[in-house]
Amino acid sequence: MRVHAKRAGVLLGGLMTPALSMADWTLNMSPGVTGTSNEIFSLHMTILWICVVIGIVVFGVMFWSIFAHRKSPGRKPANFHENTLVEILWTIIPLVILVVMAIPATATLVDMYDTSEADVDIKVTGYQWRWKYDYIEHDFGYFSNIATSDDEIYNRTDKSENYLLEVDKPMVVPVGAKIRLLVTANDVIHSWWVPAFGVKKDAIPGFVNETWTRVDEPGIYRGQCTELCGVKHGFMPVVVKAVPQDEYDAWVAEQKEAAQRERELTEKDWTLEELMARGEKAYASACAACHQADGSGAPPAFPALKGSAIATGDMQAHLDTVVNGVSGTAMQAFGEQLSEVDLAAVITYERNAWGNDTGDMVTPKEVFEYKNQE
Repeated sequence: MRVHAKRAGVLLGGLMTPALSMADWTLNMSPGVTGTSNEIFSLHMTILWICVVIGIVVFGVMFWSIFAHRKSPGRKPANFHENTLVEILWTIIPLVILVVMAIPATATLVDMYDTSEADVDIKVTGYQWRWKYDYIEHDFGYFSNIATSDDEIYNRTDKSENYLLEVDKPMVVPVGAKIRLLVTANDVIHSWWVPAFGVKKDAIPGFVNETWTRVDEPGIYRGQCTELCGVKHGFMPVVVKAVPQDEYDAWVAEQKEAAQRERELTEKDWTLEELMARGEKAYASACAACHQADGSGAPPAFPALKGSAIATGDMQAHLDTVVNGVSGTAMQAFGEQLSEVDLAAVITYERNAWGNDTGDMVTPKEVFEYKNQE
């Protein structure tokens, strides 16, 4: 009884202070920052007001009929079965309404699917549970991972303003340019969604779906994966940064230089300490979501790496598992997801962290040679 009383008190308090107990919410769509999103908003408002008028007319006639033809003493009700005029009207009027609604809807859909004459092409690939952005014309790409800290997720610190909506590397696009997005997935079905753009496109393995956007205002815009893609579905945010053209050009130049430096690192002679330092970062972004930061895993789906046979046993088998994955399990193939340097670093880290202490070291050259042998 005491527990029920406490619950009732909390509920009553919440009802008495709705401003404090309710999250921020609105009753309508928002226009967004692109031409497509504004067209969708205008279409939504047009259809809404048509439905409002229909509702007023239908319920007005219904309530008038109930009142005017109500049963009264001594009153004889009207008795009729057919009316040709009424039947013609209730066929023609809905048809006209549907045509009126179909014209702007069709125009909006045609515009949404017109991906021709794009200024920038970006391939968007969904992985469990992150996105990869490949800038096709510029020959570079990168992964975008959630940046919300474990302390926030597990309530050790306060939630930030953009809780579960921060990433380490956002997609960067130029303002005013038409951006064609080629959306696909590597493993399961995902869905790339940014509400402010009016864009939501499914990412399906083996298929490439096209969509486009043109951002009119500089800023940072956030979205999420909207397809239930696994246990970490809620940890797969989308962040797009729209910048002026000159800033975008400078960013592209930096990314191309960084990609070239990354390719050159394959030839570097690495030490165990350097690989461990880099491997810790690579593990945190690519592996910790499943195998946990301390290597304890989440059995049975995600086995522990701490003291495991794979991380302390045959190094060639460990390399094969990380590069090619394990068929029929949740273990993904990271051969295309990570560079040779990161693959070498993460394997070295797993073999020497959490007390594994094998002393083994895999170099980027060995990973490169292994991948070319397959």
